[in-house]
Amino acid sequence: MGIEYKRRYALLLAARDSEYVKKMYGGYFNVFVAAYGDEEEEERWDMYRVVDGEFPDMDDLPSYDGFIVSGSPYDAYGDDNWILELCFLLQTLDSMQKKVLGICFGHQVLCRALGGKVGKSDSGWDIGPRKVNIVNSCSLFETLPALTIIECHQDEVLELPIGAEVIGFSDKTGVEMFRIGNHILGVQGHPEYSKDILNNLIDRLLSQDSIEIDQANEARSKLEIQEPNSQCWQEICKAFLKGLWNEYPSIEQ
Repeated sequence: MGIEYKRRYALLLAARDSEYVKKMYGGYFNVFVAAYGDEEEEERWDMYRVVDGEFPDMDDLPSYDGFIVSGSPYDAYGDDNWILELCFLLQTLDSMQKKVLGICFGHQVLCRALGGKVGKSDSGWDIGPRKVNIVNSCSLFETLPALTIIECHQDEVLELPIGAEVIGFSDKTGVEMFRIGNHILGVQGHPEYSKDILNNLIDRLLSQDSIEIDQANEARSKLEIQEPNSQCWQEICKAFLKGLWNEYPSIEQ
């Protein structure tokens, strides 16, 4: 008999593994499972490389407890075939009330798929640690007025879908975190990133002429003096995926 799992999750990978991440971590799949999985739970994690057109079978969707959409170098507002197919999948998961966690690009494409608007930030790139202010209070967040997260993006959510609420913002980005009910959560930053992953990404962005040397130096300086609250962010996301938010129908003042 096969192993029986209590929960089953899928990573919808919207980026290709960098050589550095493959060498140091064995690929982004391992990075995500280490950040959002739970070793003490009997969980099964699958991966679909949606960036290469690999998607779960629609008949298999009911067997999953949750999904994560990763970051990506692509624009969430692009019309590549795989992005349009991903939007359709996310609409389907929303209609099924399946839990979906969107990270960076995933946060943005969730917004787009469900009726919101995303685009380039007027203030340009945000790279490095950023303090996110938590909106309102409930027992989930009452002791967490602000948390620092690693950022790496130049696009952002411009308008939320109907029914969505902002639960995190920063002095740079108006929608750092949003939710729809208890089944949709978008996070603009990267709880799964370590400092070394970001430093390598900065090197790659520089080599591609995507950012200027001054931007790279500023980001590295911030990394040296600010410590991201990555563990806390990961625990928040894991609690969401496990359904521990269900007792909170809304976040109210």
